[in-house]
Amino acid sequence: MAVRKFILTGAFIGLAGVMLSFFGNPPNSGICVSCFMENIAGSLGLHNNIRMQYLRPEIIGFVLGSFLISVYRKEFKATSNGSPLLRFFVGILLIIGCSVFMGCPIKMIFRICAGDITALFGFFGLAAGVYIGIKFVGGGFRLGNSTQSPVANAFLIPALMFLLLIILLWEPSFISLSNKGAGAQHAPIYISLLAGLIVGALAQRTGFCVTGGIARLFLWGPKEVKGCPKSTGLLMGLISFFLIAFFASILTGQFSLGWHGQPSSNESYGWSFLGMLMVGFGSVLIKGCPFRQVILAGQGDSDAGAAFLGMLTGAALVQNWGLGGNAGGTPYEGKVAVLLGICTLFIIGLIYRNREISIAPEFQSNLD
Repeated sequence: MAVRKFILTGAFIGLAGVMLSFFGNPPNSGICVSCFMENIAGSLGLHNNIRMQYLRPEIIGFVLGSFLISVYRKEFKATSNGSPLLRFFVGILLIIGCSVFMGCPIKMIFRICAGDITALFGFFGLAAGVYIGIKFVGGGFRLGNSTQSPVANAFLIPALMFLLLIILLWEPSFISLSNKGAGAQHAPIYISLLAGLIVGALAQRTGFCVTGGIARLFLWGPKEVKGCPKSTGLLMGLISFFLIAFFASILTGQFSLGWHGQPSSNESYGWSFLGMLMVGFGSVLIKGCPFRQVILAGQGDSDAGAAFLGMLTGAALVQNWGLGGNAGGTPYEGKVAVLLGICTLFIIGLIYRNREISIAPEFQSNLD
């Protein structure tokens, strides 16, 4: 696949995220999978934080964009690599880690591009987590073999998103919508939905993934990835994402360089590092960051579907249990959750490690 497709995908995601914030989404949160999952969970009544309740059209668009393009290109199929309950649980941990940092890996880049220096601690944490995950994968970590699963499994998440789209447009009384706070800050529905559809389609075509792009920094040069267009493309996609988001933030007046008072940030630097370390580690183990799991769920991957539902559950738990970071710092409960989560990922990595697996082919397949 031509590298330019990855560059185009990264550039569009960067531009779309900045413009969505410009049109009404929360500052530095034009696209944030974890924040949007928390909004959706609240709108469905899974938590009662009245400031975080909205059926985000972007998530609906990501899934349906991936679904429609994969059907059109005959790439939609029901697949599974096994261990759905474990992937569901890791999905919960991903959202907890994101909530402590106050954003998913994509939002992390938007925060950096908007001048939030504190988000760099999250970047270094994410990179550290990816590196740890790569070491486990290189040492034989594997959750199972790829197999065909019942077709009904493949349609579950796209069908759920179609239903949520109908509900979003209908606005029935049983759906909660915030009238203040982050949930009340959103771009017009049709702009958000269109942006989500295009981003979902582009990401499905290229396999765009923040943790996958970072992984290429550590894998640069090994025989199994050297010269592979996808290896170069994922990294180039991240670079174009960063550059476009950076310049778009400046041109739209959303850039503000500094340590203090940045939107969706705090000064719990160590916990931001550890929260994103857990996200990076878990993402490598289940082959994709939170955004990538959403895209894979749209194209019929039932493993990603399990992770998607886990992320939605995690979003509810974060709000109900008060785990997420806030302007004042990281709550005690969030700190405990991150430490336990990281320990759990190490245990999972050790239990599912098979030293007899040939490293070269599995190393690449577990990261794509």
